[in-house]
Amino acid sequence: MNQGVEAGATLSVVVPCYNESEVIDVTVPRLLAMADSMTDLHTELVFVDDGSRDATLSQLKAWATRDARIKVLSFARNFGHQVAVTAGIDAARGDAVVLIDADLQDPPEVVPQMVAKWREGFDVVYGMRTEREGETAFKRVTAKAFYRLLNRMSDVPIPLDTGDFRLMSRRVVDALKAMPERDRFVRGMVSWVGFRQVALPYRRAERFAGESKYPLRKMLRFATDGLLSFSTKPLQMAISVGALASALAFAGIVYALIIRLATDRWVEGWAALFIATLFLGGVQLITVGILGEYIGRIYHEVKRRPLYVVGETVGLGHADD
Repeated sequence: MNQGVEAGATLSVVVPCYNESEVIDVTVPRLLAMADSMTDLHTELVFVDDGSRDATLSQLKAWATRDARIKVLSFARNFGHQVAVTAGIDAARGDAVVLIDADLQDPPEVVPQMVAKWREGFDVVYGMRTEREGETAFKRVTAKAFYRLLNRMSDVPIPLDTGDFRLMSRRVVDALKAMPERDRFVRGMVSWVGFRQVALPYRRAERFAGESKYPLRKMLRFATDGLLSFSTKPLQMAISVGALASALAFAGIVYALIIRLATDRWVEGWAALFIATLFLGGVQLITVGILGEYIGRIYHEVKRRPLYVVGETVGLGHADD
């Protein structure tokens, strides 16, 4: 059995929320029912309001007045999903922490199964999606391709077809809290930490209400964070492409000199020269862009700003509770 797992242990469930007023009044009762089903654990529900512009925060405050297990942390503005997850991890007091989104695509009823695996001695129990209901074919195909590309390029193996829905033991949580990087990719960070990890297959449901908070633009940004935060292979690829372009250019120079010396005429073909110039220019711009992404991350790190600013809290022991 995992060290420290005993009757009376505390489980923290971290729930990031952004404009989820349509679903909160359904999500909270299901989470409370899940907590009630685990009678041998104390459970706290830590909701992180990521600067919502609707009634999400007021709804969470109302629920917190009804049940002391509900804690609320509200940002001063929107800082993003991965930062909201991080804030919830920072605030969680449990011997284990579960990450779950508020939209009910990841069913709360799976959490007791995660707890059972934790009791068996696993430090991380991550949900592995066997089905993804309610998603377009485009999103399913691109998500599948992304996870496989990320796993191929990452310096650390990252489980396929997984999101942030997972349980983590306290020692994994403490390790994450010691990682201060600004560009967060939590599922990759959890893989990097190590310890005993196991997959728990489950069926991902269709979103209960509202709309996805990850449109294509944010998904591309998220994918970029994942690739660049856990791999230097894009830089290595840029070097390889640059070497290939240089080799082709050198071969062209040699060919032109041979034609010149053998026939006393220059190689003709302005179209080929034009294409080669565009190709080399494109390679240079792509390489500069990759370097810029890495340098931008260095810039964010050296500023040492806090990851988030808390506007108010409820039930977390702060002065404004």
